Amino acid sequence: MKPLLLHGDAVEVVKTLDDNSIQTVVTSPPYWALRDYGDDNQFGAEPTVEDYAANLVRLFEEIKPKLKEDGTVWLNIGDSYAGFSGNRGGATGSDKRGTRNAKVIKRGANLKERDLIGVPWVAAFALREAGWYLRCDIVWAKPNPIPESVKNRPTRSHEFIFLLSKNSQYYYNMDAIREPLKSKIGPSKNKRGERQIIGDPKGKNARDVWMMAPKAIRNSHIAVFPPELPKKCILAGSKPGDTVLDPFSGSGTTCRVARELGRKGIGIEISKEYHKLALGYTFKGNRSLDDWVEKTGEAIWRNLKNENVK
Repeated sequence: MKPLLLHGDAVEVVKTLDDNSIQTVVTSPPYWALRDYGDDNQFGAEPTVEDYAANLVRLFEEIKPKLKEDGTVWLNIGDSYAGFSGNRGGATGSDKRGTRNAKVIKRGANLKERDLIGVPWVAAFALREAGWYLRCDIVWAKPNPIPESVKNRPTRSHEFIFLLSKNSQYYYNMDAIREPLKSKIGPSKNKRGERQIIGDPKGKNARDVWMMAPKAIRNSHIAVFPPELPKKCILAGSKPGDTVLDPFSGSGTTCRVARELGRKGIGIEISKEYHKLALGYTFKGNRSLDDWVEKTGEAIWRNLKNENVK
């Protein structure tokens, strides 16, 4: 199940994919007004949060015909605060791709400086308005969040993952991501006089809070999905042999996990640096992204950062 890694603008590349070919989408778009990827077509550089959401809607309208009728989308988006990107308007997420974007003043309807913007929900509601079914908000809780020097609010330690579907009926394998059952002895007995365990012996239905530490890569500026995050989404949203799409593939974690689970991964990345890193990470057979960066990736990263990426 060799993944297909493509370099270019997600909207334009998605148009080239076959209709009705994707079973599920697992992705994390660039966070709004956080990073500069050096490309005029990049997501995240829009002047307002409403424009950012509209751009996501535009992309997912192109994805919709490529998605199977029972297909799903797992969408991770980080939040941020109103104001200057490089100062009080810092992001709450772990996206470290590109360089910090200090050009955008974070604006939106009815936003005051220092307001929590609610970027994930602005995007989720815009997608719902565009016809997508908004089925679940999953809290990605981080035991090791990025430290914040704030003294007037709690440190942010979570992000949202939205489960969306193309139609009201869709593929969802609840058994694939069941959580371990803590045995509880019930009052009833079986024919042998043994007290019976309450609950499904296969485990309990997955909850909507996932405790996972972000994956920090040694000796690099990279922060990626913890592999178990796309793993849960892929297991629940697809079957072996299906195709998984990540239109913002970054270092290729989603595609690598898809391959390990027997799915075909398609990744699209606009950043030249990350596309090359993903090619090495995904195809070279390294046991982990740490191995890849330590052996080869950091040298490539340093060289490419000096190039004028167009």
